[in-house]
Amino acid sequence: MVDLKVLLVESIDQRAVALLSAVAEVVVAKGYDEATLLEQCRDVDGMIIRAQGVASRKLMENCPRLKVVGRHGVGLDNIDVEAATDLGVWVVYTPLANNESVAEHAITMLVALSKQLFKADRAFRQGYWRGRFEFHGNEVRGKTLGIVGVGRVGSRLAEIARRGFEMQILYYDVVPNRKVEEELGGRRCELDEVLSQSDCVSLLVPLIPATEHLIGAKQLALMKPSAFLLNLSRGKVVDEKALIEALQSGKIAGAGLDVFETEPLPQDSPLLKMDNVIVTPHMASHTKEGLLAMAMVARDIIAVLQGQKPEFPANQPKNRRK
Repeated sequence: MVDLKVLLVESIDQRAVALLSAVAEVVVAKGYDEATLLEQCRDVDGMIIRAQGVASRKLMENCPRLKVVGRHGVGLDNIDVEAATDLGVWVVYTPLANNESVAEHAITMLVALSKQLFKADRAFRQGYWRGRFEFHGNEVRGKTLGIVGVGRVGSRLAEIARRGFEMQILYYDVVPNRKVEEELGGRRCELDEVLSQSDCVSLLVPLIPATEHLIGAKQLALMKPSAFLLNLSRGKVVDEKALIEALQSGKIAGAGLDVFETEPLPQDSPLLKMDNVIVTPHMASHTKEGLLAMAMVARDIIAVLQGQKPEFPANQPKNRRK
């Protein structure tokens, strides 16, 4: 009998590690580059990947025992799902894990930008008391929120915005969301209308070829000069150069960014010098609750290794590896 082994490309919650350790040897990758992962994956039966590293076709082809790749989170852009399917490897993920964390992060950014909280905080720490007469924000209540990508996170954001702040909801998605429409009064629109009519636009789409640079100079030019853009999806959904120009020229009022085209964001980025921009280091889902829920992808790793069907598969592999 072959002993089972699971590779963690990054560390995860120890409670999930304990579950895995009951059925397999658990090792942590020595690095994120493909050469290192190839070396360490040759004798593993499962692996869990987070934001770092890539589960490429080459890696899966050269790891004959690999039966399952788990995504600690939702985005699958660093896993070649098509290759996994062809090679008989399950891909599992945690689609329900970070709905609340990311939605709360988005609404926090919206409120902070509207109230100019970060600008006032920085000025006050430098002894500028007169900011109380200058930093006049806006109320969020009754404004229009545009959501691009109304999946689970987008639906929860719409709920918080509508029920908590009585905001009007516009959304753009290839699939209608009847719950958002019927329960929250949301209206499905074309992207251009969402951009032009919203006081804040939140991007919550996956990174696929169709969404790369979905928001560029042309789209930013449609937005109100008083509007904010929030990106909590993937950095490459936005043309960062065009966004910087729009912020510097006043074409939009501000932005809340958790993701960037290059991560980590270079320290010489103009975004770091703008007082109308809130930046966080790709951490919207990183609450204690969210991190534990994402780490519990371990349950589906175990299910596959024990010959069972996973609860949250991202594919249906052909000729499953045994």
